[in-house]
Amino acid sequence: MSKSWNRTETWLALIALGAGLLLMAVLGVWGFMSATTTLLHPEAGGVPSLTHTTPPSRWGGAVEQGRQLARASLQEQNLPGLSVAVGVGSDIVWAEGFGWASLEKRTPVGPETRFRIGTASIALTSAAVGLLLEKGGLTLDDEIQAYVPAFPRKEWPVTLRQLMGHVAGVRNDGGDEGPLFSRHCERPVDALEHFADRPLLFEPGTAYRYSSYGWIVVSAAVEAAAGEPFLTFMRKQVFEPLGMDDTRADAVTESAAVRATPYFPRFAADPRYGPDPMRDVDLSCYAGASVFVSTPLDLARFGMAMSKGALLQPATMQLLQVSQRLASGEATGYGLGWDLEPVTLAGEQASAVGHDGELLGGMVASLMMFRERGLVVAVTSNISYADTSGIALRIAQTFAEEAGRPSPR
Repeated sequence: MSKSWNRTETWLALIALGAGLLLMAVLGVWGFMSATTTLLHPEAGGVPSLTHTTPPSRWGGAVEQGRQLARASLQEQNLPGLSVAVGVGSDIVWAEGFGWASLEKRTPVGPETRFRIGTASIALTSAAVGLLLEKGGLTLDDEIQAYVPAFPRKEWPVTLRQLMGHVAGVRNDGGDEGPLFSRHCERPVDALEHFADRPLLFEPGTAYRYSSYGWIVVSAAVEAAAGEPFLTFMRKQVFEPLGMDDTRADAVTESAAVRATPYFPRFAADPRYGPDPMRDVDLSCYAGASVFVSTPLDLARFGMAMSKGALLQPATMQLLQVSQRLASGEATGYGLGWDLEPVTLAGEQASAVGHDGELLGGMVASLMMFRERGLVVAVTSNISYADTSGIALRIAQTFAEEAGRPSPR
C-alpha cells in the first residue's frame, strides 16, 4: 500500500513540476515578446495620414472624430496601416489612409492603397449571384450539381442557397493552415479536388457553420452560369459598372506604391506584439471566397450601390440580405453572403449589414451598411487580427451622432 501511495505521490509531483515548467516557459516567451515589441506608432498624434479631398463641412466634426479614432486605434493595436472610407447617401464624404503600407519602405497608406480583403470578398460574389438570379442563370434551390457537376453528390442534396448561407455542412479551410494557400488555380473548379470529396459535417439546413470552401463552389457556379471566367464576370458586371477601379484579384507582383504589404502578428495572434511579413500565400484557389484586393473607397462605393439598388433590384437585395433559418426555425443571423448584426447607433437600434474579411484566420477588413441611415463605412488594415469591425462601428457612431445635429450654417 505504501509503495503504491509513494508512486502516486511521485507522479503527481512530476505532473505538477511539468505544469509549472510549462507555465514558466509561456510566461517567459510572453515576457520576451513584450520586452522586444517595437511600437510602430508611439504617439497617436504622430501617425501619418493621406487624403486627397476635403470632406464636406457638413461632416467636418464627424471626420475629425473619425481621424482621432483611427489614429488611436492604429496606435493602441500597433497596426502598420489602416484605411477608412465613409459614404452617406450617394456621396463619399471621407476617405483617408493612416500609417504605413510598407514598414520596410516607409510607404504611407493613401485612399487608393489596395489591401487584401479576405472573406469580405464574399459580399462582392453575392452581388454576382444576384445578377445571375435576375437573369435566370441561377436558381437558389437547385442542387449545386446543376451548375458544378464536379462537386460530388453527398449523402444529402446540397443547394446553392445552402452553400451561400453556410448551412450546407461543407467543411472550412482551417484558418491559417488551409491546404489551398500553396496551390494555384486558374478556375474555381480547379480547387475542388482538394476538399470536395470529404463528407458533410451535418445534414444541410440543420446547423450553421461558416465555410470558405462553400463559397469556392458558389464561385464555380457563377462561372458556369455566366459562361465566362469568374474574374472576368466580376470585373465586367460588378466592378466596372460601380467604378470599383481598384478592386481585382490579388497579385503579389503589384508594387508597394499601390498595394499594401501584408503582415501577420509575430506572437499570440495579437498585433500588439508586433508584425512579421506575412508568408507567401496564393489566394487564387479561393476565388470569390477570398481572392480580392480592394480599397475602402471601392468597398464604400459598393455598399452605397447595394443600399440604393444601383446594381441589383430591391427585391433581390432583400432576398440576399434576410437571415436564413435552420430546419428548427432558428435564425442564423446570416443571409446569402451577408452578415446581419443588430447594433445601437446614436442611441437607437439599427441593423448593420455587411461582411468582415478574414485572412489566415484574422480580420483585415470590414464593410458595414446602415440602410436606414444611408450610411456605409469600410475599414481595411494590412495585418491579420486587426479589429477593423470595432473601428468601423465606432466611426459609424460618430457619423450617426453628427447626422442628428443641426447642419452648420
